[in-house]
Amino acid sequence: MAKETLEQRRARDAWEKSAKYKKEHADIAKGLPALIMNSGLMQAMAFMHDKGGAREEIAADLRQWLCEQCGVPRCFKDHMECLFKKNSQDFQQITLESLAWLKWLKLMASARQQEK
Repeated sequence: MAKETLEQRRARDAWEKSAKYKKEHADIAKGLPALIMNSGLMQAMAFMHDKGGAREEIAADLRQWLCEQCGVPRCFKDHMECLFKKNSQDFQQITLESLAWLKWLKLMASARQQEK
């Protein structure tokens, strides 16, 4: 069996995590990449955590992915403190990985809503 590519792992992870999502989650996932691009990753993560509910669920799923792929902590407080300490190149790479995973999440979450 062939080894999964990073894109395949992103897609599979997004598919699995979106199984529990409702329409509200799919709507939030659609707007999150723009929020990150306009405000920055840390600001977006703080906003999502502060608002709680579906937003925090998506943020927690993103933190889990970043923990596995980039080695940043999963817990919100530790995640933020780790990002504060990253150099600009590492921070940019984490942001790019966030956007790459979210591309799949918004597609998968929307597709799952079509099933329901």
